[in-house]
Amino acid sequence: MTRSPATPLPPPKARRRLRESASLTQAQLAARVGVTRETVRAWESGRTTPRGRKREAYAKLLNTLAEEAAARRAKPTLTPEPEPETEQSPVPVVVAAGAGAPSPAEEAAQGPVLGSALEAVGSPAPPAKPLDEQVPEEQPDRGPETEPHSEPMPGSARPGPDRLTPAQAFDALYGFSAPSLVRQTYLLTGRRELARESVERAFQVAWEHWPEVARDRDPVGWVRATAYEYALSPWQRFRLRHRHPEPPPADPGDRTLLNTLLRLPPPHRRTLLLYDGVGLGLPETAAETEASTPAAANRLMRAREALAGRLPELADPQVLHRRLAELASAERLRAAEPTAVRTGSERRARFLTRAAIAFTVALIGTTALTLRTAPTHYEPPVSPGETVRGVPPRVAPGPLSDEQLELRQKLRDQLQDGPERLTPRIE
Repeated sequence: MTRSPATPLPPPKARRRLRESASLTQAQLAARVGVTRETVRAWESGRTTPRGRKREAYAKLLNTLAEEAAARRAKPTLTPEPEPETEQSPVPVVVAAGAGAPSPAEEAAQGPVLGSALEAVGSPAPPAKPLDEQVPEEQPDRGPETEPHSEPMPGSARPGPDRLTPAQAFDALYGFSAPSLVRQTYLLTGRRELARESVERAFQVAWEHWPEVARDRDPVGWVRATAYEYALSPWQRFRLRHRHPEPPPADPGDRTLLNTLLRLPPPHRRTLLLYDGVGLGLPETAAETEASTPAAANRLMRAREALAGRLPELADPQVLHRRLAELASAERLRAAEPTAVRTGSERRARFLTRAAIAFTVALIGTTALTLRTAPTHYEPPVSPGETVRGVPPRVAPGPLSDEQLELRQKLRDQLQDGPERLTPRIE
């Protein structure tokens, strides 16, 4: 007796893209399939695969979403004026200018990157909603009317002269992810100014390595990892600014939660923020923290236990997720303008280049001066004097007396060849 083949399913990232194209959250899709939100997250990350009746229902729902998306694309309608972008509106990230248009296979692989970036970064939505559920609900419904003028997905390129320049792509990435990254870094450090500085420094490094960042599958994750590393650097404690505490949050509950977070070790705090705050999966969290998956899971469990020991109401991961979103949204943190960050990066690069040139010129001048003044042959050093046993040391003459001075003057006045030779006479 043969077993009937299982219903085929699209790749995990294509599942997330279909869900986001229909403006559905993970909780809404889980309710329609009849599973939990954690199960849907595991299906979309590829950690587990649905089976049995759940697989059939999930595949049927995905096919329905795909047909609806195709129908929306095929429906001809008038194109209204595009809405102005806000600070929190999702903005695409494209590769640097000069990259060719991707193939269909690459487009299918790169399509879900923006969805994962939206869910990972979070958005300043009302505090009562989790970070990974804020963006899909806040996105405007740009149906088929605005699709001809919609921005390209990450990795895609505009045809002809409409292709974005590297500066425009960087500004788009900064405007999309910088505000939420500042809030995340604030949860990580508890310092507002350090959070803003870390994010700006990370984007400056990203602009210096823009070809690499633009082609990365998750540019937001690249910048987030750089910002976290800068914020958690042990050298920050030696700065004068670090010695002066900043005012805590006004709400007592937020103040207690932030103090509890700051008591955790930095690796545990970072793992907890990435998994429960940002919404990354366990493999992605382990990769970003440069740890193995079991080590990341151990850090997460210990951080949750320490947090629940002080705040028992946060033992539920979903409640913890919501409280972290509320704490991040409570602070009014602003990021600098993308143009200022980009020009600051270029100014820093010029300063380092000029400093390297000046150091090289000084080194060459010092080397030339050393070669010019160095001796051309070997001169043995004079050996130090030693005392020989049995031989009295040489004593310098003392002051001369009057008789000795008179005798010396008389000797100097006489002829140098001495007195005349006496010749005997014969008498």
